[in-house]
Amino acid sequence: MVNKIQVKSILNKHKKRDDWFLDDYSVNPYSGCFFNCIYCYTRGSKYGENMTKTLSVKVNAPELLEKQLSRGAKKGEYGIIALSSSTEPYMPIEKKLKLTRRLLEIILKYRFPVEVATKSRLVLRDLDILREIDKNAVLPADLREKLKHGAIISFSISTLDKKLAKILEPGAPEPMERLETMKKCKEEGFFTGLNFIPVLPFLSDSEEMLEKTIRTAKEYGADFIFVGGLTLFGKGTTDSKTLYYKFLERHYPELVPKYKSLYRIFWAPSKEYQKELEEKSKRLCEKYGIKSGIVL
Repeated sequence: MVNKIQVKSILNKHKKRDDWFLDDYSVNPYSGCFFNCIYCYTRGSKYGENMTKTLSVKVNAPELLEKQLSRGAKKGEYGIIALSSSTEPYMPIEKKLKLTRRLLEIILKYRFPVEVATKSRLVLRDLDILREIDKNAVLPADLREKLKHGAIISFSISTLDKKLAKILEPGAPEPMERLETMKKCKEEGFFTGLNFIPVLPFLSDSEEMLEKTIRTAKEYGADFIFVGGLTLFGKGTTDSKTLYYKFLERHYPELVPKYKSLYRIFWAPSKEYQKELEEKSKRLCEKYGIKSGIVL
């Protein structure tokens, strides 16, 4: 079921620029997500409950974005817009509605830079607009010497394993389809990368799997790769922590004690684990000549 909703604001300004994706703003044309990834960080909040059943279209998003970007451009408040931060901008419904495309047209009009994070090949439909944004966007003053691109396109994966991905990301395209789409974007001249987020403890975080994923990202043309750990939120029946542990109990019961030891009462794995993951990733990125960040 798809609901049509009116919202009061569509452009969210961050208190602090994102350290990884460098976005100062975010725009989410939809609420909920058809891809229905069980580990999604929005589960555990009001935005993640019954994700496919409450998929909503923000029908007044273009009108609001026009007003907000017009004001921002007049004040010179340029910054990278993340599209999207809490949903998928290229769900199947976007093929018909073209809401994300309309928002990109407005972003181009006011010359804001954009970072598109997706799992879908539908982004290829909008490369014409993204190319114009890439050429004409006004970057924030402090990024102009470090970043020469007004459009950044990144693709998210949690594993290269097709069968495992189908369980964890039931509505999303297969991992190799995402990599092929990334390769196409690179061939079209875009600055593009891979979001290996979340890395799944004991499933996709071994030295072997990290190396395979980073090497594969390089082979498919990624300019950069982000590697980030799995977060598990909430105690409700539709929250990510609950759903993920059910997945483990059904498919990998032997891993449940390991996860409980790694996460304890927290939403993220131990600091020691995160530090080790970061160190391994940076070492492997250096080995394969791929950036571990956008402006490194």
